[in-house]
Amino acid sequence: MIRSRNSSLLKRTVALVLGALCASTAFSTLAFVFAGRNAAFNEEVTKNYEQTVKAAELASEIPYSDTDGVNLFMTGVSDILDRNVYLVDENGFVVYPKDPLTLDDIELLEIARDRFGDTEYDPLNSLFIDDIEGSMNKMMIMRHPVNFDEGTYYIVTVDVVNENNDVISVYVNILLLSTLAAALTMIVPVVLVVTRIVRPIQEINEIAKEYGKGHYELRADESDPGEVGELAASFNSMAEKLSKSITELTVERNRLEDIVNVSTEGIVLFNEHGEPTVTNNSMNTLFSRVTKKNLFTERLQLIPFDEVWNGVDTCIADKETKELMVEGPDYAYQVTILPKIDTDNKEKCIGATGFFRDITEESKLERTRKDYVANISHELRTPLQTLRGLIEPLADGMVRNEEDRQRYYNIILNETLRLSRLIDDMLELSKLQSRTLAFKTYPFDVNTLLSEFETKFRPVMKDAQLNFKVMFNTGKLPTVIGNPDRVEQILVILIDNAKKYTAPGGSITISAEYNEMINKVMISVIDTGQGIHEYDINHIFDRFFKADRARGKKGTGLGLSIAKELLAYMGEDITVESEYGKGTTFTFTLKRAETNTWF
Repeated sequence: MIRSRNSSLLKRTVALVLGALCASTAFSTLAFVFAGRNAAFNEEVTKNYEQTVKAAELASEIPYSDTDGVNLFMTGVSDILDRNVYLVDENGFVVYPKDPLTLDDIELLEIARDRFGDTEYDPLNSLFIDDIEGSMNKMMIMRHPVNFDEGTYYIVTVDVVNENNDVISVYVNILLLSTLAAALTMIVPVVLVVTRIVRPIQEINEIAKEYGKGHYELRADESDPGEVGELAASFNSMAEKLSKSITELTVERNRLEDIVNVSTEGIVLFNEHGEPTVTNNSMNTLFSRVTKKNLFTERLQLIPFDEVWNGVDTCIADKETKELMVEGPDYAYQVTILPKIDTDNKEKCIGATGFFRDITEESKLERTRKDYVANISHELRTPLQTLRGLIEPLADGMVRNEEDRQRYYNIILNETLRLSRLIDDMLELSKLQSRTLAFKTYPFDVNTLLSEFETKFRPVMKDAQLNFKVMFNTGKLPTVIGNPDRVEQILVILIDNAKKYTAPGGSITISAEYNEMINKVMISVIDTGQGIHEYDINHIFDRFFKADRARGKKGTGLGLSIAKELLAYMGEDITVESEYGKGTTFTFTLKRAETNTWF
């Protein structure tokens, strides 16, 4: 809908016309007033001069000795001319009229005396005009000589002339009223003509606004003659091309956006100041592994690494590709930053594009592979070197004593069994992690299992000079779901681990209790051994990890890893708490069976 009344062009045109009229009136009025005032004032001066000369001529015809006649004449002239008229002597003192002078008369005559003094008459020096302070009026003093037989006297007239002539005011009012009438008369045709001119332009403007809302199907009316019709035609042609271009760009943008958002890599576009302008969806979760710091910095909320932002700034400044690797204890990211060069100015970099790839799992796998190969090599090398060191003397016949040979054979057998156990443990752990080792889980009585376990291990602990006991903290335990053989295997691993790191005289305790809040039985193996360093505790379940390698403790380093994988297979978990020098507690859970059967 076109709203002509709200047209800015219409308002400006009307204002321009009215402004032109007002300006013309103002200039005309000023010129008229200035010229009129000068003309009226000059006319008033001329009239005063002529009246003064005439009064002097008439006064000269009266005998000076006729005192009453002269006095009556001067009084009559003042009344007729409506101004003060005096007859003064050569020294400027009043002779006639004889009436007492007022203070104003005295002041005016003082001015005349100061102005003219007792100088001889000079037609060029017979008029004095001065502004009256505080008003628009001027004071005019004029003198003319009168020749009497007794000597020369002067007729002096004093008049106040108002510059604001009434006639001028009347004409100025007429001029202003005529201008107002002309302005009021012109408004209507101006509005009609300008509205007709503005309407098609407004229609084009409204259509342009609709384009901004996405309505590209609208077109302007090309039927108007002249430049407006040509403007509408050009606008429609431009709109047609624009609509086509926007459609193509939208399709391409959607395709590109889908590709970018599907990408698992994080993508960020930076402007020439290194500020991010566009990000894809992957950036929202890419750095979830990293603990966010300095939340008040918007840049670090998006990418929580100062070295990456430094790389962005350097890339834009140097116009060179930057590749970074950002690693931490729990994450690893590969970063590539490409500069964007201005197509028109190859020396100017207008931004950069950053590609961020999460290689945490790849890095972990690579480290695990390297550690696995290194650990296997180390663990296999030790028994093999031992076997070689024993077999070579035997093969060379260097061991001739039968008792020594038997001792060698026993050592060879033990190392062979150790090597076999290592290989079996690695195979079992590999099957557990690949979920190719299958075993069933079913309800069983954990009370019986723990009691029998205590009976079997009490002699072993006694020989090792360790105090050993099983505690049921919450009384008899409910039936649990799991595999009793595998649970016993886990207990053996934990007990063997505790026994290995607990000195004689210490204690090992199995503590069992039922937690109603999580509906699980919690079994803990508690020792008073040497404990685990805080920097080792996060790696205690890693393959081949040994917390105290320097002490040369025997073992493959796979036991705790196997225990964790067995529990994970049964849907359970294991945790560790330790204080170095005071002991360690391993705790694992077993889910309560749904049946209410108690053994």
